[in-house]
Formats: sequence, structure tokens, C-alpha cells
Amino acid sequence: MSPTLRSRDQNGRAHTNGNKDSDPDSTDLSKWRLKVEKGRHVWHYLKTDEQCQQWPQTDEDKFWLGIDIGAPTLPKPKTPLDAAKNGFEFYRRIQSSDGHWSAAYGGPLFLMPGLVIGMYVTQTPIPQEWRIEMKRYLLNKANKDGGWGLHTAGPSTVFGTACNYAVCRLLGMEADHPAMIRARAKLHSLGGATGIPSWGKLWLACLNVYEWEGMNPIPPELWTLPDWLPIHPWRWWIHTRMVYIPMGYLWGKRFKAPMDPLIESLREELYVEPYESIQWSKHRNNIAEIDVWAPHTRTLEALMGVLSVYESCGGLPPLRRAGMRRAYELLVMEDENTGYQDIGPVNKMLNYICRWIEEGPDSEVMANHREKLKDFMWMSGEGLMMTGTNGSQLWDASFIAQSMVDSGLVEQPENKKACESILEWLDEHQIREDPKHYKEAYRFSTKGAWPFSTKEQGYTVSDCTGEGMKATIMLQNEAGLKTRISQRRLRDSVDLLLTMQNPSGGFASYETINAPSAIELLNPGEVFGNIMREYDYPECTTSVVTSLLMFRKIDDYRSEDIDKCIKGAVKYILAAQQPDGSWFGSWAVCHTYAMMFALESLSLDEQTYETSDVVKKACHYLLDRQREDGGWGEKFDSCVTGRYIQADYSLVVQTSWALIALLHAKYPEPEPIKRAVKVIMKRQKPDGHWDDEDTVGVFNRNCAIDYPLYPFSFSVWALGKAHRFLAAKNAL
Repeated sequence: MSPTLRSRDQNGRAHTNGNKDSDPDSTDLSKWRLKVEKGRHVWHYLKTDEQCQQWPQTDEDKFWLGIDIGAPTLPKPKTPLDAAKNGFEFYRRIQSSDGHWSAAYGGPLFLMPGLVIGMYVTQTPIPQEWRIEMKRYLLNKANKDGGWGLHTAGPSTVFGTACNYAVCRLLGMEADHPAMIRARAKLHSLGGATGIPSWGKLWLACLNVYEWEGMNPIPPELWTLPDWLPIHPWRWWIHTRMVYIPMGYLWGKRFKAPMDPLIESLREELYVEPYESIQWSKHRNNIAEIDVWAPHTRTLEALMGVLSVYESCGGLPPLRRAGMRRAYELLVMEDENTGYQDIGPVNKMLNYICRWIEEGPDSEVMANHREKLKDFMWMSGEGLMMTGTNGSQLWDASFIAQSMVDSGLVEQPENKKACESILEWLDEHQIREDPKHYKEAYRFSTKGAWPFSTKEQGYTVSDCTGEGMKATIMLQNEAGLKTRISQRRLRDSVDLLLTMQNPSGGFASYETINAPSAIELLNPGEVFGNIMREYDYPECTTSVVTSLLMFRKIDDYRSEDIDKCIKGAVKYILAAQQPDGSWFGSWAVCHTYAMMFALESLSLDEQTYETSDVVKKACHYLLDRQREDGGWGEKFDSCVTGRYIQADYSLVVQTSWALIALLHAKYPEPEPIKRAVKVIMKRQKPDGHWDDEDTVGVFNRNCAIDYPLYPFSFSVWALGKAHRFLAAKNAL
């Protein structure tokens, strides 16, 4: 099922879904404060006027809360560089005190259910301000039909609607609230919660509003298999295995919250038939059509049939106990490796329940877990959301740094302090050692890595390491800022990246590929594609290639190994080009995004429009899709279908990506560049900022996620880079 974009106004700008029955209750936005320390984001709600006076709101607070920061109208830009300067003039106002830029990382609507259900079943108090603002967020994000989707850009699904309906009720919304009546009607029209996908089945089972017999088995015994087996869970994609470790533990426990009046009421509200009459075992493979992205294969259903017989016969109790012990050991190591943030919010909340069961509510473990709940909560003008990780701090900081250098803005005296602060932040968040629990937890090395978010969260990501290296080299070696990250530490990054290359020459995300492609036949997730193992990605490969090419210019360390790696990676990038000249992106929408990365790496490998037929074909692909107004706009649907689908309007971010791609490729003609520049400049606000027009991030093919800083970093980058090109062509 192909998702739809968020609704738009007549100017093509995205806005919230505008549920007319939104609850009018909200907190006083003037009392929210964002505390940022070493990359960690925590929103605080102040209770008194005295507290507010002692801790005044900053422009950063106000901007993310949707409060006017009073930024002045800037001189109307005459050139692309003027517009880039205006852009940074605004965004300098909202730079965090520690040097990076804070931002939301929201969009998925299956995250908050884990938070609220996890807190409810463990009897964790939910702060009143959280309750109010989470309800407001969900009501703002409800679709016009009353339901919720997998993500904010998608149509209503059983997963989104059933789980978020339950969340609203757990947060205190009455069943006769107009929004609940409409949501319930939508859920019932989809067949009720019996057709919820497997992840939703598990959350509802923990809440005691779905029976464990209605789930396919998740045997923790899998963790007792020999490591050398091709299907051993350690070989699965890191996010998948980290979710299924605590799922297996909870399956073995058959954990459920104690019955109370609200749970009893939810049992009536979520289904189209009486709860007591439901034959749960018949619903193990019942997934509503609207929810299905990756249908169960015959192989999976056959395996689940065998495991169901095993469960019905009582299994092997000693093996079950061994599996649960091993699962618990692994999830404990995950908590300790990540400072109780875990790789993401889903396994964070599953681990949260498991640790509560074993350690008790008053343990130090649970105190640590409760504290780190705050890292996933982001307050905005639309309410309080749960984010996709503890943030996208490193990822955003690295692109902002590169945009400042490549645009030439780093040379402006007024920008030097801001750029020095970025470099200080990059210095702080390079990971300098391997995880506390390294090989015993099946973790990849992290020494020399940069993470997606923060050092404490502590996961190696190939493209984040590459972009962190690039940002460092550009700030220190090209812009001449004071060296903070030594050559030895950059060499650590090189050592790490060289171990991450796959036999194909490409690079995956967190690790090398460790499982055969056939393991996707066992994908039990239904709503996500390509989740069972790692894959090569053009974007990840490009980030590594470009970082190594930059490093090679400043250091001859392991030059032969680097040359060999680059040769294999470029070969992979060329092979990954599709017959029409494009590359398919997996981490944002979609072809436009991947083209920018691929053409950057080929350019640094001295393959440009004038010298390479591959690059020429790619440029023509982009130019064929340039819209009449000069911009580019690609629908989220492109990620789902695998082919470029034009959006209804040009989008600033995708116009910037396409423009940067053409400039990387050294496309010689100025006219398409000038037309694209006009779109970006026209959309810029008088105070210098750009609206976050639409969802452009994606993961697992079918789930959108927001990057609200992209309109800044890539617009400034595109404008500054275009100015240099047009000036050289005397075409300004």
C-alpha cells in the first residue's frame, strides 16, 4: 500500500492534519526549556514564574516551540551567497550551547505506544505535562478519517490506529471524546485490532488487551543456537536483533499487565467482536491488508507452524530457561553499552519492561532507565513526541560543517565562533574505544567511529563516521581552524572503516553483511522491508569513499589499503547505478538523495560530466525531472515503488540535493543551476530561514522520518556552492 504525503496548503507547504476535534488542553509553551549538555537533549517544564525568570527562554527554545523569536528582516539577497549568508544569520541564533544544532527526529507513529504502554504496565508515573502534550501531538497528527498511520506521512492503519487509540485512553482521554469516537470507528472499519501487525500484537499483549496465543512464536531458544549457523540471530540487522531479544524474553514470560477497569474497557473498544469470543490462534497470521508491506512468505509460515506445534507441546523447559537467560544477558549488555539509551526507542522500552520484571521498580537499573526516557522526548509547537533515536546530532552537525566550508561562509569573521563550536562538538563525540561489552554482545568495533547521535549512545555507523571525518578534515585542513582531532584519531577512523567493507565493495550501515540474502524469507515484521540483515547502500558507500579520498590528501597512512578499498567501492557505486542513470536511496527520499551522494564520490574520483558517460547519464536523469519552476520534488511514494514519482510541488530540500549533485558532477551549463537557485531563494523567509516543507527521511522502505534541519544545511550548501560555480561562469 502506497503512503500519501502530508496535506498541503495552496502554496504547497506541509502542515499538520488539523483534527477539528483536537483537545484544547495544552501547557503554557512559555514554560518549556531545552537543556543541552554534551549532545543530550532534555526538555523541562518549569512550574513557577520565578523559575521562568531564573531560566529565560532562548531563541532555540522558542524556535522549536513555534514561538516567534523576533529575528529581524534581513537585506534582500541579490546573489546566492547573500541568501546563504542570510540563512546562516538566522540559524546561528538557534545553535545549541554545546556547538551542535538540536532538532526533532520524529515522524514514526509506532514509537509513542511503546513508551506509554511500557510506562503504564510498569506503573511508572507519567508527568502531567507529558500527558497533556502527548495527547495534543497525537490529535494533531490524526488523519482526517480519525486514524493514525505507521508514520505521519502515511494513511491510517490498524497498527497506528489501534496502538495510538490505546495510548490516548491510557493518557486519560475518555472513550466518548469525539476524537476517540472517530478513531474507534476507523479502527472498526479496518476490522479491529485482531488484524494488527506482530509488533502491535506484542505491545497489546503486554497491556493485556491481546492474548499471547494470537501471536506467532518468538522463541528465545534461538539464542542458544551455535553462532556459526547462517540464521543465528547475531547475524540479523542490528535493529532487528535488538528488538527481538527482549521480545523473545517477554514471549517466554507471557508477561501481561494486571487487569484494571481501563484495560477491561479497552478490550471492548479495540475489537469488532466480544473479546471473550475471539479465537486468538486463528489471528496469528491475520494482518490487515492496509498494514502489509512485507507479506509473510510460505517459508516463514511453515517455520511458524512448526514452532507453534513445539509451543503447544510445552517445548523443552531447560532450553527455554537457557534461552531466556541468554536473552536477558544480551539486553543487559545493550543497556550498559549505550548508557540505557539503547539503539532505538523500540528496544529501549522493551528492555525497560524486561529490566523492571527482573530488577524491580526501585532498583538503580530502573532509575537509570527512567532518566534516559527523557532523551527520547521532544517538545514542539504541535505537542510532545517520541523520537526515532535520542536525536540526529552528529548527522546534522557534520552536514552543517560541510555546508559552511563548501559555501565559503566559514571565512566570514562573524561565523568563525560558530564553526569552532561545531568542531569542538565533533571532537567530543568521536568514540575513542570499543564497547564495554564488545564481542560477547556481538558488537562491531566502535574505536574511531562517529555515531548517528551521540558518543554515549555509542553505535558505529559507516556513513556517520565518514561524514564526521569529512567535516573534521574540512574544518581543520581546508578552513584552517585550530586542530582538535589529531591525525592519530583520524587514522583510527580509517582503520575502522577499512574493516567495514563488504566483498561487493560496498558498505552497509552498522556492520558488515553477516547473513545470506535468503534470510529475508524469515522477515516477520510485515510493515517493514529489508530488515533481516545488513545491505550495501550507495549513500553509505559514498560517505566512506569521500572521507577516505579526503583523508588521502592529508596523510599517506595505509595508502595501499585505502586505494584498494576506494577501487572496490567505486566499482560498487558504478554497478549500483540503475539503467535509467539514477541511484536508489534508502535513507531519504530517494533518487534525488542518492544522486547527490553518488556524484560526490565519483567527482572526488575524478569522474565528472566531461569525463564520464556514467556521470553524464546521471545528470541527464536529474535534468529530465527538473520542474518548470526550476526545482525538484520527489514523493515519498518513490521509496515504496522503487521509481521516481514527481511530487505536486518543488521542495527546497530536494532541489538543494539535485543542485548539489549537478555541481559535484561539474555540469557545465549555468541555466539549470540558476533556475534551481531561484526556487531556493524564493522560498527563503525575510529573516533568512526556510520552512520544513515535507517529510524527506525514510527507513526500511516504508516508514518516513523527519529531518527538520535539512532545509537549512543543504540549502546553505547548495546556494554557496552554486554561487562559486555561477561566478566562475560570469553568470550571476
